[in-house]
Amino acid sequence: MPYALRHRRRKRVWHIALGSMLSLLLLGAGVGGVGAYKLSRAFDDQVATISTVFPPANLRPAPSVGVAAAAQNILVLGSDSRGAHNESIVNLTGQRSDVIMVVHIPANREGVWVMSILRDSWLEIPGHGQAKINAALSWGGVPLAVQTVESLIKTRIDHVAVVDFEGFQAITDAVGGVEIDNPVAFASSKIKGHTFTVGKQVVTGAEALAYARERYAFADGDFTRVRNQQRFFKAMLSTVMSSRTVTNPATLTRLIEDITPWIAVDDGLDFGYLTGLELQLHGLHGSDLTFFTLPTNGTGTSANGQSIVNIDFSALAPLQQAFQTDTLEAYNP
Repeated sequence: MPYALRHRRRKRVWHIALGSMLSLLLLGAGVGGVGAYKLSRAFDDQVATISTVFPPANLRPAPSVGVAAAAQNILVLGSDSRGAHNESIVNLTGQRSDVIMVVHIPANREGVWVMSILRDSWLEIPGHGQAKINAALSWGGVPLAVQTVESLIKTRIDHVAVVDFEGFQAITDAVGGVEIDNPVAFASSKIKGHTFTVGKQVVTGAEALAYARERYAFADGDFTRVRNQQRFFKAMLSTVMSSRTVTNPATLTRLIEDITPWIAVDDGLDFGYLTGLELQLHGLHGSDLTFFTLPTNGTGTSANGQSIVNIDFSALAPLQQAFQTDTLEAYNP
């Protein structure tokens, strides 16, 4: 295949996959005709849909206006385990969210910003008082998680994607492993006897899951954990976008089939929406993806003895303004 054609094909697939995987790895691909139809059916027919996603309108921020109204905010939640009293990824009450990310796609579609929120961030959960932010999903399902995040950024969430952590393992195994570049060596608390060394290494599904979930090995706990999650997500994107995956419709279809059991989305986050994003994200490159973390002010202990992360509420105003006015490119995390 000529390089120019191969390069265009890989860029096109990158765009679709970025729009979908940033919604926690909802995979799409830029293949035409029957291939695209099969991928659409594979995704829309198998991915679970969350029927109730948003809180009542009177409990939400006002809709964005002007140019900012065309921006998109996608809340990505990674559940640590399925709830004790249910087995469905759609009914998420009873489980906490290990991963909380807001994916911001600006109106001009010239970049993507991904904000991580540490799971132990201490704040007011509407109707429940002060608690760690990951309790919102457990106490009130996706609507309460959305309401809690919207209260932080003072901007509406447009779509929601939830993935069970086992989905990370399924994706990694489906692509034959993911190469990460690990900056800090640590012994895994999830895999007995396993150490993640410094430098580049290919991780299997089980190792990827252990890498993304580890926090006990680090003095700063969730702070390094979130950085490792961000590092892993970017590495996974690169792996999925490699030529051995993106040029094979059968492989892409199988990949979607492998991960859809672990994913739930709102009814608007379908394959058509994702392919529409692909058209709008023309010219996007990996360097246009920016990760940052909600401002924090160290760790502490709550009045009831919990180890918590203190949100830097004094630094939230510029962040909220950036979300409200769609100016995250000018925001200094």
